[in-house]
Amino acid sequence: MSEIKPRFEFRTFAQNFGMVVNKMRKLSALDKIRESSEIYIMSAGNNENNTKVRDDLMDIKVFVTRDRGLEQWNPRMKGSFAMKAAMIRDEVFAAFGVAPPDFKREEYTLQEFLEEIIRPHKDLVAVKVIKRRYGFTVNNCITEYAELLINGAAIQTVAVESVSVEDILKAKEMLGLDEYENINYLLAIKRIIGMEPLND
Repeated sequence: MSEIKPRFEFRTFAQNFGMVVNKMRKLSALDKIRESSEIYIMSAGNNENNTKVRDDLMDIKVFVTRDRGLEQWNPRMKGSFAMKAAMIRDEVFAAFGVAPPDFKREEYTLQEFLEEIIRPHKDLVAVKVIKRRYGFTVNNCITEYAELLINGAAIQTVAVESVSVEDILKAKEMLGLDEYENINYLLAIKRIIGMEPLND
């Protein structure tokens, strides 16, 4: 089997991407629209592992490297609920970078995990994110515009992904994104909920 190369990503957030989205639509037909409801787990002890749950499946991605202002992320683990306490302790809390609690069950449903493990923990916060994503292809890059509700706060995001850094940089230029800050979901959500300071 051929090796799967992790993609590099440019992502940014704003209240409105009107001109950027217009350019996106001119450069590419709309590939698909996807809607989802996800739960991101924010940890005060970690800025390099992105942990989210969608459809009872936990997905953890780890930051790998930066190249010319872009970020590369790689899967760290995938797990489904109900989940064994041992896996939560050894895999999930290792990604959170904070001390695990005492576990009172051998296995946890998602609801039990959120209510009994995450909610009482002083360094962890569960954040609900509703996404409506519009997919395009620009300069051979996976490109998306999305409308988000992050704990009810409305915001938009645009992302450009590829294994080729050069293709992303060219796509950014084509879309007028060169002046935007590269912000991953982890940092954006932490800023919105007050776990990280806003950029001046």
